[in-house]
Amino acid sequence: MRRLLSFIVFGALIYFAWPFFYTNEDIKNIDDVKTEINSLKDNPELAAALEAVNNGITQLIFQLEKKKEEVTENEQGVLPKVDKPELETPAEQTFTIHNIGIGDMKTEVEKQLGAPKRISVNEYGTEWHAYHENFQNFIMVSFSKDAKVSGLYTNQDLIASQNGLKYGTPKETVQKALGEPLSQIRKGLVYYQFQKDRDYDVYNLDDSYITVFYDKHKNNTVTAIQIVSEKLEESKAGFYTEASETLKEGFEYQLFDLTNASRVIHGFGVLDWDDQVRVTARKHSADMAENSYFSHTNPEGQSPFDRMAEDDIAFSVAGENLAYGQFSSIFAHEGLMNSLGHRENILKPDFKLLGVGVAFGQKHEPYFTENFYTKRKF
Repeated sequence: MRRLLSFIVFGALIYFAWPFFYTNEDIKNIDDVKTEINSLKDNPELAAALEAVNNGITQLIFQLEKKKEEVTENEQGVLPKVDKPELETPAEQTFTIHNIGIGDMKTEVEKQLGAPKRISVNEYGTEWHAYHENFQNFIMVSFSKDAKVSGLYTNQDLIASQNGLKYGTPKETVQKALGEPLSQIRKGLVYYQFQKDRDYDVYNLDDSYITVFYDKHKNNTVTAIQIVSEKLEESKAGFYTEASETLKEGFEYQLFDLTNASRVIHGFGVLDWDDQVRVTARKHSADMAENSYFSHTNPEGQSPFDRMAEDDIAFSVAGENLAYGQFSSIFAHEGLMNSLGHRENILKPDFKLLGVGVAFGQKHEPYFTENFYTKRKF
C-alpha cells in the first residue's frame, strides 16, 4: 500500500507541476508509473484514485508531446498552417488568383485580404501589393490609377480557372486547353522573342498577358502564374525598365518574399531579412554590373564566403544565388527554382537569414544576388 501511495503522490506532483517537465527521461518515468498503476487496478478501494491519477498522467503526456512538437516547429522556423481559401470557378475570366481577377476593385480586394504586408515598386512602374499570412496564401496584386486590379501573381495553390487548370497541372494539359503559346511579344516597334527552352508559356487571353510557369523538377507542372492586363504590359516601353533606387529596392524585397513563399509551400520555415548581408549582396551585384561579368567568384578571386567574412559576417552555413538578365524578380525567382543548385539553396532548411542585393547594368538589365546564411554561435 505504501508503495502504491508513493506512486500516486509522485503522479499527482507531476500532473500539477507539468509545465516544468520537458525531458524524455521524465516521460519514461511517467510511463513506469502508469504501468505500475495499471497493474493494481483490480483493487476496488483504489479504483477512483487510480483513475484520477491515470487521467492526469494521460493529459500530462499529451501536453508534453504537444510542447515537443511546438519546440521542433520553432527550431525549424515552421509556422502554424493557415487554411487555404475555397477557390471558385471564374465566371468571366479564364483565370483568377485567390478569387481575384483583373479589373476587380481595390476596395474589394482589401475587404477580402486585408492590408498588404508589403508594397514595393515593380517593373511596370506600378507597385506590387503583397498579401499573405506568414507567407501562406501568398499573392501579389498591382492596381491601376483608378484603383482596379491590373496585375496578379502567385506561386501557391491559389489558381482557379474555367477549364480546371490549377497549381500542379501538367504542362501538356495547359497547352491542350489554352492552345499554342506566344513565341514573341511586341514592345513599341520591337518584337522580343521568347527563348525556345523556357520554363514558362505566355498567352494573350481576356485582354491580358498570362504567364504560366512550370516546375521542371516536378514533371513540368504549373508552379506559378502571372496575369498582367494588356494596358499595363503595353505601358512598359522596353524589355527592361529604367533603373532607379526604388526599383532596385522593390526587386530586392520581392525576391525575398518570393523565396519565403516558395519555402512555405514546400514545407520549410521562413527566412528573416538581414540588412548586413544585403550590403554584401548589393556590392557583388554592383561589381558584376560595373565590370560586366557574372560569377560567384569576383575578379579578385573572392568567393561568396570570402566576401561575407570580409564584411564581418560570422556564419555556420552560407550560400549564394545569382541571376542575371531577367526583367523582374518573378522571372528571376522562377528561373532559380528550375536550377537544381539554386533551388537547393532556396529550400535549404539549415538557412535562417537572407539578404538580397540588386544592381543594374548599362542597358538597365538587373543583376540579382541572394546571400543565405545562419549565424555562427560562439
